[in-house]
Amino acid sequence: MTFARSLLFAGWFYLSLAISGLVCLPAMIVTRGHNMAAGRMWARMTLFGLRWIVGARVRFTGLEYAPKGAAIVAAKHQSNLETVLPFIMLSSPAFVLKAELLDAPVLGWYAKSMGMIPIDREAHASALKKLLRASRPARDAGRQIVIFPEGTRQEPGVAGDYKPGVAAIYRDLGVPCVPVALDTGRIWSAKGVKTRAGVATIEFLAPIPPGLSREDFMRELETRIEKRTNELLAENPRA
Repeated sequence: MTFARSLLFAGWFYLSLAISGLVCLPAMIVTRGHNMAAGRMWARMTLFGLRWIVGARVRFTGLEYAPKGAAIVAAKHQSNLETVLPFIMLSSPAFVLKAELLDAPVLGWYAKSMGMIPIDREAHASALKKLLRASRPARDAGRQIVIFPEGTRQEPGVAGDYKPGVAAIYRDLGVPCVPVALDTGRIWSAKGVKTRAGVATIEFLAPIPPGLSREDFMRELETRIEKRTNELLAENPRA
């Protein structure tokens, strides 16, 4: 039964993406730029599907720390939920995402129209320079730059290597960085489509002010995210 629900929700998740894109397409053609309507609709439909298909829900805490203007939002990454829910958690998120996604049919066009920020994970130094150039307009527009420091999804309880891109953006842009801890992996597996009933938490933590050295920033960021994430997992252990 759980597997059947997982497959049904996976279908709902991608169907929601298609429906949201089609419904909001006229507005996006007119405004281009940073139209968030499709993303917000997708996020709400995702939460609806979680609740009624899977029997899962997400609670948002620490919202007093959610940035209203230009900032970096550095989040733990355990499931696909982190790629959609920021649309309803933030006023104007700009995701740092794999460059190849911008070349994908349809999805790539939407990502470009929303001003998402590509990164080539294979190009190293040159990729960082491109990342910084692409991030500055988002900062200047007062947007929240969403980045996953580990670069990929991790299973609950696993800490991946924190990549240098987040530190490069932090030092270059001179804006606060808001860490985000979460335990969404308890309701949606990092790999595959498996979902399960339960309650997951996404929590904004106190911002890290600009101006720290690279080493101090990375230490502070990883310590805060991993500590609070582990606390969330311990508070409600997954069966």
